[in-house]
Amino acid sequence: MANYFWAAICAGMAILHAGPGYTQEFPSKTIRIMTAGVGGGADFASRIIAQNLARPLGQQVVVENRGGIIPQQAVAQAAPDGHTLLLHSGSTWLAPFLEDTPYDPIKDYAPITWVTRSPSILVVHPSLPVKSVKELIAMAKAKPGALNYSSAATGSTNHLTAELFKAMAGVNIVGIAYRETGQATSDVIAGHVHMMFPSAGGVAPHIKSGRLRGLGVTSAQPSALYPQLPTIAAAGVPGYESVQILGLWAPAKTPVSVVSRLNQEVLRVLERPDIKEKFLNAAVETVGSTPEQFAATIKADMTRMGKVIKDAGIRAN
Repeated sequence: MANYFWAAICAGMAILHAGPGYTQEFPSKTIRIMTAGVGGGADFASRIIAQNLARPLGQQVVVENRGGIIPQQAVAQAAPDGHTLLLHSGSTWLAPFLEDTPYDPIKDYAPITWVTRSPSILVVHPSLPVKSVKELIAMAKAKPGALNYSSAATGSTNHLTAELFKAMAGVNIVGIAYRETGQATSDVIAGHVHMMFPSAGGVAPHIKSGRLRGLGVTSAQPSALYPQLPTIAAAGVPGYESVQILGLWAPAKTPVSVVSRLNQEVLRVLERPDIKEKFLNAAVETVGSTPEQFAATIKADMTRMGKVIKDAGIRAN
């Protein structure tokens, strides 16, 4: 009896001194993945991951879709136990540069892994007499303010990708904002707007049909999605890179052991050939990373794009 008593005391003391890395058995209930609206890239990725995490984790994994910054706010305020996760895009860490947000992208989250990346494509209407990035830059510099580009809402990926191009290429092109990416693309196809930086998956049929001319990809390295196109960095704007990133977070102060378990299980999903193929068919590349690598990617992008946003005086409408 005495031995049992002291064993219980020691176990209790171990729990008290275990610190933030200690957790009871995980997971112990349903896991929620908070993400953006139904039908988008974040929703697509969330559902693939949720469907393939349930079995190894031994718990149901559900996806909850919300608009705006509701997913970010909900996860920032959730219990740090790994049962409420955020799967979202780079807007999570760039939104605070555009507007006041009820969360801090560094302090309120524990990065788990970089999930996917997807480059954009610089496209122009075929009537524009340019066939390379260098020719486009030369025309823009010869006629400041004469060329325009379409994008979705202020602060969207295709908007900031264009603004980064303007800053690094040193050109004056005029932005025209639309409510939806579809309409922004349609007006380039119709010849009402000169150019755009849409996602790779959204314009493939239009490039193949000749309704749009692709000049380059925005990734740092040539993309397997568009091997025939050069990178914008190699074609005239050294150092240029802009990709749509999706990542996975837990609330800040989630135990390291839980973050590590989630990282391992998600990486196993992303490394499967059938999963890679599903994403590639949607014009998206799986990535996978350590929590530390994902955190470094976030900080680097905040430094670079934060300067672009501030210098251009961009604020959300």
